[in-house]
Amino acid sequence: MSLDFWAKTSGTWINFFTVAIGTSLGLILKDRLSSKIQTIITQGIGLLTIWIGLSMANSMSKVQAGGIDGAILGLLAIVLGGILGEWLQIEEKLTAIGDWLKKKFRGQGLFTEGFVASSLLFCVGPMTLIGSLNNGLNGDNTLLTLKATMDGLVSIALANIYGIGVGFSTLVILIYQGGLSLIAGLIANTIPDPEHSPYILIITGVGGLMILAIGCNLLSIVKIRVASFLPAIAFAPLMYYLGNFVGR
Repeated sequence: MSLDFWAKTSGTWINFFTVAIGTSLGLILKDRLSSKIQTIITQGIGLLTIWIGLSMANSMSKVQAGGIDGAILGLLAIVLGGILGEWLQIEEKLTAIGDWLKKKFRGQGLFTEGFVASSLLFCVGPMTLIGSLNNGLNGDNTLLTLKATMDGLVSIALANIYGIGVGFSTLVILIYQGGLSLIAGLIANTIPDPEHSPYILIITGVGGLMILAIGCNLLSIVKIRVASFLPAIAFAPLMYYLGNFVGR
């Protein structure tokens, strides 16, 4: 069955609008909440983000490649990805993009932090990956609709904390999430079952570590350069492939 553009990307557009609406509500409420309320909202989001990250990271325990445990594969991916990310200066380049948008649209305060944190939070995760694949493969947007609802609620609180920078994460959602769905639609016959594929599981686990890092940043436990770890998403399936190759 051939799907049209809307059928393949419907979940992404729903996600776009929920985050845009959530950001607007957060900005409306921004000056009406005390600093204590804003702090407790940040801490609540941070705690939930850490839990989500841990839940996702547990996916690595379901993977083995050539006798090598998934946790080892994830460790290799996150370390190698982090090294590459630092060499490519991804954190600085994302910050520069955020600063440019802040200057262009006269953003205030934590614009860049909001743009980077919300972009990563909304786009790194199993629901993004599996949901986008499902939407592109067979037009099923159930997972992305659920994700959109969650993102919309979270964006209210994030916009209250960081400001309008959160709203610009909708651009990343459109490009990354929509792009995944369109690519999945093009190569539908070559993608394995996304829910049980070890490649997807290891990517989910490594993504969970990055979500965990965002939670640590929100709680001010330690400042982690999360964006620098983005190449680890690409290294994760490569580590699984090499693990199977070595184990033969």
